[in-house]
Parts: sequence; structure tokens; C-alpha cells
Amino acid sequence: MSLMDRWTSGEREAPEPLEGNVVATVVTGTLVWLLLLLVQLPFYGWFADHGHTWWLWTCAAGAALGCVGIWYVRARDKAIKRAQGD
Repeated sequence: MSLMDRWTSGEREAPEPLEGNVVATVVTGTLVWLLLLLVQLPFYGWFADHGHTWWLWTCAAGAALGCVGIWYVRARDKAIKRAQGD
């Protein structure tokens, strides 16, 4: 039996999912992206001169997607709480 067969043969049970404060985790990640964007903004000229403006756009995309993530995980938590209350 190869190593891959051992991991894919279904002989092991899946571990329980880790549940934590998902909202806090996503908010923290979003704030990190936003902070990185704000720290880099004063140096926009340098980034533009050296062809590195994608760094700023990456941080902006991370912050924007993080906002979507915050909305999603808050809605998920509300749905879970509603389902447990029924």
C-alpha cells in the first residue's frame, strides 16, 4: 500500500472542524490588510517609479475582500444562532 493510498483510502475519520471566533479572525485579517495599505500609501510615488504599485493594489484587494468576509461570517453566525434557537 502506497503512502497516497493510506491517506485516500477512507481508513481514517475526518477530524472535527475547529470552531473559534471566526468574526474576530476575519476582522483582524482585514485590519492588517488595511493597515498595510495605509502604511504604503505615502510611498505611492516610489512604488510607481519602481513598478511595484501591485503591492498597494494587493493590500486594497485584501481589505475589500476582507469586508466581504466580515459581512459573510456575521451572516453565518446569525444563521447558526437562529438554527440553534429553533
